[in-house]
Amino acid sequence: MPDREADPAPRVRLRDVTLEDADMLDAWAADPALQGGFNDFGMPREPTPREALAKGPLRNERNGLLIVERVADGVPIGSVGWHRVAYGPNPESAAWNFGIDIVPESRAQGFGTEAQRLLAAWLFENTGVNRVEASTDIENVAEQRALEKAGFTREGIVRGGQFRAGRYRDLVVYARLRDDAD
Repeated sequence: MPDREADPAPRVRLRDVTLEDADMLDAWAADPALQGGFNDFGMPREPTPREALAKGPLRNERNGLLIVERVADGVPIGSVGWHRVAYGPNPESAAWNFGIDIVPESRAQGFGTEAQRLLAAWLFENTGVNRVEASTDIENVAEQRALEKAGFTREGIVRGGQFRAGRYRDLVVYARLRDDAD
């Protein structure tokens, strides 16, 4: 059996959101450049829940949020969030659907790919779900490439599934299953 090439050193890590991150998250939410055209739904964003953060991390059995941080300098460069979706009434039919925001100056450098790979691994390690999924606008080719590089499989198109910028948009759905190879 040939030796497998060693994985490169991680360039990003995921960490819990802290109370100290609240102002930064609120500033990111108010920045149209961070939305990148694909996450701006024209709705006001709720402020980061400081009371909840004071009690612990922003994650529970229904959803969660983590900070994407560069390993080299500890600088936060984005966030990943997830929420539970169900494909049947039993607990075994639950899956996680996630999204990612990376600050503009850190895009197109592979950080998002790495963060999405780490999030899938974290969700499989810390929960019992069999499926982790993400969807992106059919025109967001960069995110489609990032998901594919992160080991996600393109499953299909959700026609007219998202209303954004005054019209219904098609989405491309990607997923990883617990037993998918890295």
